[in-house]
Amino acid sequence: MAINKNHEFEELNGVKCGIVERNASEARCVFLRAILERNGYEVVVVPSPPPKGAPAPAEGETPPAPTSFTIGVTDYTFNTINAIFGRLLKDVNGNFVTWSYWNQETPVNDDTTPYYLAAKS
Repeated sequence: MAINKNHEFEELNGVKCGIVERNASEARCVFLRAILERNGYEVVVVPSPPPKGAPAPAEGETPPAPTSFTIGVTDYTFNTINAIFGRLLKDVNGNFVTWSYWNQETPVNDDTTPYYLAAKS
């Protein structure tokens, strides 16, 4: 059990992992996997469990394909907030990953402006 919401870990595919993000889309998984693997992390992606109260598929039916995924890294001490604001992650071009780039709010990673000076739009 995590001490706080910013540092979660659990077992994914039999491996204890630090949780990077839950309920991520497939495109988001591809984006984050590229960043995390570039920084030397081993990434584990598993389908997110269906929401509670969702009906189970009837016998003989194939369950629907997962639409969301849980992303984790095998370093269970990984903390997303510390990694981004501590400037520990770099993108594929070698620039430090910014908060807006991590959240895919900007298509280009601009690490020249500190996060505390970036204007909100």
